[in-house]
Amino acid sequence: MGRAFEFRKARKMKRWSAMSKAFTRIGKDIVIAVKEGGPDPDSNARLRAVIQNAKSVNMPKANVERAIKKATDKDTANYETVLFEGYAPHGIAVLVETSTDNNNRTVANVRSYFNKCDGSLGVSGSVEFMFDHKCHFRIAAGDHDLEELELELIDHGAEELFLDERDEDDDNSVDGIMIYAEFPNYGSMQKALEDLGAEILSSDFEYIPTVQKELTAEQREDVDKLLEKLDEDDDVNNVYTTMKDEE
Repeated sequence: MGRAFEFRKARKMKRWSAMSKAFTRIGKDIVIAVKEGGPDPDSNARLRAVIQNAKSVNMPKANVERAIKKATDKDTANYETVLFEGYAPHGIAVLVETSTDNNNRTVANVRSYFNKCDGSLGVSGSVEFMFDHKCHFRIAAGDHDLEELELELIDHGAEELFLDERDEDDDNSVDGIMIYAEFPNYGSMQKALEDLGAEILSSDFEYIPTVQKELTAEQREDVDKLLEKLDEDDDVNNVYTTMKDEE
């Protein structure tokens, strides 16, 4: 078996870890959606979107139903989405998106990660201006023609469409089409896709850096130390940076 087996095992463990993180986030998203719009996905567009995301990461249906039922309990704490801004070493801007039921805990944890990794936690607005806030949808490719679909969706805010091939490591994955739009157009885009009968596989929000900084391999390691600590925290959903991707 040797190295090839160890590589496959490491990749599998990493995927399981990512799935666990995704399940935790979706559980929180379900609570937020149900608290805002009720437990019926037919009348709660946000909950429909979360359920679609649960399917995209193979979250068992029983887990989803249990999370919805739990969210209807008045004693279940609500979560709020909180965005933290700061700088990692070497002047890299960092946005940390969290969902938390205890803001004091989350603030303390995030601040400690920045401090321990030679970064600095900033105030609201200190780095967010370096990112564009977008929403995106992934739909099943099916028989859709990209040009025709773009014409259908451009009035609803579609900015970019492109083919997105299936994940070969996931037997349930299918070829898809990614659609990007400005953050405020999320609801309009969701309704337009549903009216078209498109199969929405997943949807989410994303911060895309408008500027990026190139670092040496050694400098990247300094930044990665902070990113790893943030990623391990259950309150953290996503982390975005202005660090340029490796080529």
